[in-house]
Amino acid sequence: MPLAATPRTFATPKGRQLAFTRLGFGGAPLGNMHRALAEWEADAVVEAAWDAGLRYFDTAPLYGHGLSEQRLGRFLAGRPRGEFLLSTKVGRLLEPCAPGEEGAGIYKATPPLKVRFDYSRDGVLRSVETSLARLGLDRVDILYVHDLELRSQGAAYEARWRELSDGGWRALDELRASGAVAAIGLGVNEAAPCERMLAELDPDLFLLAGRYTLLEQAPLHGLLPACERRGVGIVIGGPFNSGVLARPGGSFDYAAAPSDVLARVERLRAVCGRHGVALPAAALHFAAAHPAVASVIPGGQTPEEVAANAALMDAAPPAELWDELKQSGLIDPAAPAPSALADASC
Repeated sequence: MPLAATPRTFATPKGRQLAFTRLGFGGAPLGNMHRALAEWEADAVVEAAWDAGLRYFDTAPLYGHGLSEQRLGRFLAGRPRGEFLLSTKVGRLLEPCAPGEEGAGIYKATPPLKVRFDYSRDGVLRSVETSLARLGLDRVDILYVHDLELRSQGAAYEARWRELSDGGWRALDELRASGAVAAIGLGVNEAAPCERMLAELDPDLFLLAGRYTLLEQAPLHGLLPACERRGVGIVIGGPFNSGVLARPGGSFDYAAAPSDVLARVERLRAVCGRHGVALPAAALHFAAAHPAVASVIPGGQTPEEVAANAALMDAAPPAELWDELKQSGLIDPAAPAPSALADASC
């Protein structure tokens, strides 16, 4: 079995069994991220992920203002429901607007819908209902609270956190208790709100984008060990830091990469090259190696990109690569090194 398709069974703190694959599929590109996709292109992208053995799929209302959910659901509706794991997110509602008022940012040619943050009980329940309608499915397995973090909320962060803790989280907990969903958690680009949720609430999973990569390992000394102690899983999004670890000229954190980041990337690339390893392959294997990590979910906007990501997992890099990266100060000495015989469960 290809390593990308290797099952990784995660037991939530509530005892639910979730069948991830080592590599999953991040659905943001299906929402016309940076460029518009034809419907046949979107179908081909998801089919490439399925053909590569990937069985964990993540999406969100934000991604293309509903397009990603619609496109992913259309494909998955034709597959046996017990053969895949699906997550989406709550915290943003989509509302009709006049053309040109969508405020869609990096998402192109979206429907005439704008987003509004809402972490209340009613907002969460409405979000789940409308997501299921767009997906055309009767359930999702995982619900993440989306972008409840300082970088997304600014001065409204504390008020929106209270809105969640006083209302929206109770709705999520009831959905989990009833079996309507198997797991709930937080999907963000910062580690700090995950640590706060661990302290104040009872999550099962986090989707953390861009913060545990070959370029950044700060969660090694806070969030990741705390998750291990609590039995909370981590899904790693953005393993390429939005592109800079995948290709020359790629962005960093969805913006132009600063010079110090580019210099570090070139040092990483040089070390990988000495061991015959492509930098993107090292990035995926590194992110997947931590025992708290349930799955790694790069995106992919063409079938070729998706197939290439899966192929990068086929051969584990040699141990000497990780030794040199640690000795040269390019990765944290405490980071678990990937192994060719890595355990397929977590």
